Amino acid sequence: MTKEATLYRMVMPGHVCPYGLKAKYLLGKKGYKIDDRWLTTRAETDAFKAKHDVKTTPQTFIGGERIGGYDDLRRHFGLKVRDPGATSYRPVIALFVMTALMALATSYSAFGDPFTLRAAEWFISFSMVVLALLKLQDVDTFATMFLNYDLLAKRWVPYGYVYPFAEGLAGILMTAHALPWLSIPVALFIGIIGAVSVFKAVYIDKRELKCACVGGSSKVPLGFISLTENLAMIAMAVWMLRGLI
Repeated sequence: MTKEATLYRMVMPGHVCPYGLKAKYLLGKKGYKIDDRWLTTRAETDAFKAKHDVKTTPQTFIGGERIGGYDDLRRHFGLKVRDPGATSYRPVIALFVMTALMALATSYSAFGDPFTLRAAEWFISFSMVVLALLKLQDVDTFATMFLNYDLLAKRWVPYGYVYPFAEGLAGILMTAHALPWLSIPVALFIGIIGAVSVFKAVYIDKRELKCACVGGSSKVPLGFISLTENLAMIAMAVWMLRGLI
């Protein structure tokens, strides 16, 4: 028996609804024959919403029953629906996986071997640079979130605005092994303050906060990964200092 669905979605000269495309793809993936009905003007879209008493499009109907929008369609098929407010470690996991692969690739290109001490150094320095980049996308939002837990930023607000630049500078210099007299103190300073701040907020005060480590809109929980980021920065600085002695 052929499974059929009717899909109403916006397809206008200046806008094609992305969720409409996703709903169409999902229905096709589930083996449905789709009656794809386009809403080609704003007036037509508004009239459709008023008729069916809905606030959004696309809207899917199966067997004459309205299923709803894209998220409702996913629920109908028993699929997971993303909660925009939910905490997740995915951003930092993705970041560290990619910077690790970058470090291995760079080591292989430079030395013909991905598994070198320089690869480990590059992993940390690349991570510092990418983390700084994410913060620099919106420094003000980062600084605001940072004020929730960083001990120095609470005493001197401009530190929240300085931090991403300091982290990025230290990461770039450490990548190049340049100006260690500057990169090592900067990394030690921000790493130690960061580690103490996170440890106090999470393990002493038992506060449940979002980490500003990947930017001010982060849904990453403040905790072990945030502490590890700072400890890795300290370890990198100590390792480079050891090489100078």
